[in-house]
Amino acid sequence: MNKIIELKDIIKDYYVGSITVNALKGINLNICKNEYVAIMGPSGSGKSTLMNIIGCLDSLTSGQYELNGTDVSFMSDNELAEIRNKEIGFVFQTFNLLPRYTAFENVVLPLVYAGVSSKERQKRAQEVIESVGLTDRAHHKPNELSGGQRQRVAVARALVNKPSIILADEPTGNLDTKTSIEIMTLFEEIYKKGNTIILVTHEEDIALYARRIVRLRDGLIESDEINKNVTMDLS
Repeated sequence: MNKIIELKDIIKDYYVGSITVNALKGINLNICKNEYVAIMGPSGSGKSTLMNIIGCLDSLTSGQYELNGTDVSFMSDNELAEIRNKEIGFVFQTFNLLPRYTAFENVVLPLVYAGVSSKERQKRAQEVIESVGLTDRAHHKPNELSGGQRQRVAVARALVNKPSIILADEPTGNLDTKTSIEIMTLFEEIYKKGNTIILVTHEEDIALYARRIVRLRDGLIESDEINKNVTMDLS
């Protein structure tokens, strides 16, 4: 299978004064194209650190990380920023939308950074906004949208650059139950279109939408299992 993510012996240490915190203690993990993986673990397990490394938001202490065939293990901050914009679509718990920009303008932004032409930007932004069901809200600002609509904008923004992976960090954390189900239904649709999704969550019921569940504890992978009870009733 086509590996999108290859993590080999990943160690991440943080230094707090004279104290060394071993956040990740040797992680080995492969994720292939069009997988839907949930990463779980209690507070302090290392799941946020692992997400930051997968998302090229943090550097590793030792080991090797290949993202879509490129070794990103020890890239500079500028190189990592370029890789992030090209390869990774982020969806955050707090939406991270720019308040003075409309939904459409928020979605277009990654394409501006990527140097995509104005005509192509308009076309692609319209397509992804339509795909998340927000065409009629495209010219509203975030404060004029519900929480679920804001998260849909964030999902559209994540998709617009056609990234290798969608990395979602607690994407339903600020949403009520009904809206959470709607957003997870949207992720299911995105997955079925051939996208690779990595979902970081502490909520068991949200993890059950994924096809594979990786559990961390104390900086190590405790289990890595196929999910045999996938939540499929998305009505």
